[in-house]
Amino acid sequence: MRYLSKPIKRHELFELIDGGEGIDVEFKRQFSTPEKIAREMIALANTRGGYILFGVDDDRSIRGVRSEKAELGQVEHAAQFLCDPPIEIEAEHVHAGRGKYIVLIRVPESRTKPHVLVEFDNTGRRAKAQSNQGFVRVGENSVHASNEVMSVMRHSRDDSPALLLSIGPNEKALFEYLEQNERITLNEFGDLVNISDRRASRILVSLVRSGNLLIHTMEREEFYTLA
Repeated sequence: MRYLSKPIKRHELFELIDGGEGIDVEFKRQFSTPEKIAREMIALANTRGGYILFGVDDDRSIRGVRSEKAELGQVEHAAQFLCDPPIEIEAEHVHAGRGKYIVLIRVPESRTKPHVLVEFDNTGRRAKAQSNQGFVRVGENSVHASNEVMSVMRHSRDDSPALLLSIGPNEKALFEYLEQNERITLNEFGDLVNISDRRASRILVSLVRSGNLLIHTMEREEFYTLA
């Protein structure tokens, strides 16, 4: 773990806090569990990066941390051993006045996403990483990433194979539908052209990768629109 290449100034810290939680800012009153912190870092790295502020409550009040050294050690452990692949983060502890310190963690948007949460079995051995343990930011929350979002991220990496796209009857039916309707879900598309969810997923992911569609992740629903 590195310290911030450009230390944050106190007024910049207060501006960050005043802005509240959002897609790229997460407040933590205190360090909870390594798994929960890893989940937040994964969500930020899989989305567009951002900051985690320890010692700040959800209502933006500054509580401070008990031991910045201990906090930083636990965060580093979570980033390196509970995130797959590991996430490189930057950190800083900032004096917020009145003897209170805030630990600020910067999580850059990853070039090796998707990241997933590492789990352990009953013997304490590391289990195989599961694709359903990926997370993304939706507003101020970290939520599970769908198989489609994970696939889009996986194929967006520099080392991913080239995309071979063909436009057939199913794709044409989808475009015609979206010209008349604002959006469509995975299940709706499968029903529209009478194909399995798995096949519908592959088509939608290919069209997102090619720039023909946009994928929109919400907390309870995911849908697609024309790009």
